[in-house]
Amino acid sequence: MEHSKAHILVVDDDTRLRALLQRFLRENGFYVSVAKDASFARQQLENYQFDLLIVDIMMPEETGLEFLHRLREENNVPVILLTAMGEVEDRILGLEKGADDYLAKPFEPKELVLRIKNILKRAPKVEDSSLCVLDLGLCLYNIQQKELISKNGQIIHITPVEQSLLNILGQKAGQIFSREKLADILGAGQSPRSIDVQITRLRKKIEKDSKNPRYLQTVRGKGYMLLPA
Repeated sequence: MEHSKAHILVVDDDTRLRALLQRFLRENGFYVSVAKDASFARQQLENYQFDLLIVDIMMPEETGLEFLHRLREENNVPVILLTAMGEVEDRILGLEKGADDYLAKPFEPKELVLRIKNILKRAPKVEDSSLCVLDLGLCLYNIQQKELISKNGQIIHITPVEQSLLNILGQKAGQIFSREKLADILGAGQSPRSIDVQITRLRKKIEKDSKNPRYLQTVRGKGYMLLPA
């Protein structure tokens, strides 16, 4: 997996650390969502597909180890445990619970990024490229190559933000993303209003009738979703 396409969930009850990690990881090319506790993390996992989780162990009500134990009953998403407990016994217990890596606080953010990249490199690769191509009627979008191509073979120019929107919506086709969630994932100064503008521009490139979209649809009161053919 190319790390710049990865969507990471940071689970930590420390508000300041969550914000710092979110900003730093976004600056390094990742999509980042956050959760203040295990309960909210499970809600996020029900709604979105993540490529990797960073989970703090010392959280109230349900610890990171308890969360990881329950997670592993149904999900194999890579997990890095982040904690102030750096003893060998603690690391072994975390790995036994199913963690892919373990990083003790305080830590160097650059080291965390390197560990994330190493884990993502080991993640299974999609071998069937057809699974990465979205049929949008008049054109095709290749998620891996981030290319929008007309049915007659001509490349249609799209901006990096438009590429990101197609990747986010295309990887979870049929799932509704709120304007706020899309702005949060994209970061870089995006707002719900700017998302509306980007969606309007993108529709003009992929829809036969941009005012009555077939593929990039609005779900009133909820957000947007992509419905490939």
